[in-house]
Amino acid sequence: MTDGAATQVAHVLVAADKFKGSLTAVQVAERVTAGLRKVVPGLSVEALPVADGGDGTVAAAVAAGFDRHEVRVTGPVGETVTAAFALRDTTAVVEMAEASGLQLLPAGTFAALTATTYGSGELLRAALDAGATTIVFGVGGSATTDGGAGMLAALGARFLDAAGEPVGPGGAALAALHSADLSGLDPRFADVEFILASDVDNPLTGPKGAPAVYGPQKGATPEDVETLDAALAHYALVLEKAIGPKATELAASPGAGGAGGIGYGALLLGAGFRPGIELMLDVLGFAPALERATLVITGEGSLDEQTLHGKAPAGVAAAARAAGKEVVAVCGRLALPPETLGAAGIRRAYPLSALEPDPAKSIPNAGPLLEEVASHIARDFLA
Repeated sequence: MTDGAATQVAHVLVAADKFKGSLTAVQVAERVTAGLRKVVPGLSVEALPVADGGDGTVAAAVAAGFDRHEVRVTGPVGETVTAAFALRDTTAVVEMAEASGLQLLPAGTFAALTATTYGSGELLRAALDAGATTIVFGVGGSATTDGGAGMLAALGARFLDAAGEPVGPGGAALAALHSADLSGLDPRFADVEFILASDVDNPLTGPKGAPAVYGPQKGATPEDVETLDAALAHYALVLEKAIGPKATELAASPGAGGAGGIGYGALLLGAGFRPGIELMLDVLGFAPALERATLVITGEGSLDEQTLHGKAPAGVAAAARAAGKEVVAVCGRLALPPETLGAAGIRRAYPLSALEPDPAKSIPNAGPLLEEVASHIARDFLA
């Protein structure tokens, strides 16, 4: 044993996010558990896969005991896709990436100007139809930059051009927006606790807005970013004419720029904004699991500067540190020095790259490598 005291460690909580592109959060927990038990057979391990509101959020909720519901909705470029939401009692977890995510686009193609959130609105409506009175709306991983206009249209809003025709799909088409009518929005939202879960606090437009910051990840050129930013600014002005100054106030609010501006659409529907990981830990039942734990293992594919800004491992570590629990992390690659990890509440990080530095080999072999890394954690903290 090189770290910790074995006599104090009796119950390990694995609360890690996915390793994007290689392992789901559920698979991460399975591999870590297997690696720990190779060294300490019969070890008490509790798995609680976590997510920060982005892609993988529904899967984490299902792993925590929610029921999975599938529905056919409109994908980001107009095709029909199968999307899922999670439901337990009357609480639904809806993930916009299920209906409007980048992963739904054909490989190697983007639709920065035309991708729509219409399917996300259909997914929210399906959650209402299933009896949800509390909806946690996780946003992230989107293919879209339409300010949530598609989502609102699916829920009954009307966005018309000067000829009185509906504007086309996507953010760029909002440049032609002449009038907006939100009076037809699904009235059930007035009686629903609607919570926007996001790991970003960007406004809708401007240098820190959705097009400028996240547009390039969706294939937007510098010219596309200018087009989208101007179109979304125009969209907010037209909405101001329709519903008053609240429209421009909300456009500047934290979270409005989440997932290509779908955060703005959610705020217009009356959603309250909360940091995604903080909210998801509550929904998933993290507090009682943490109370049972004597060692917490968290992680994600890349531990880097982004991790510190609302990502799952930072949220897990902060909560664990507040409870006086020791935390270690697993990751594919590590780009944070020990002192930064320590300040975040993480005692030590174990990257797969320490075993296999070539990503071309590490990513397809992430499962076995993670088991080996977990066995190192067991020897350092448990053996």
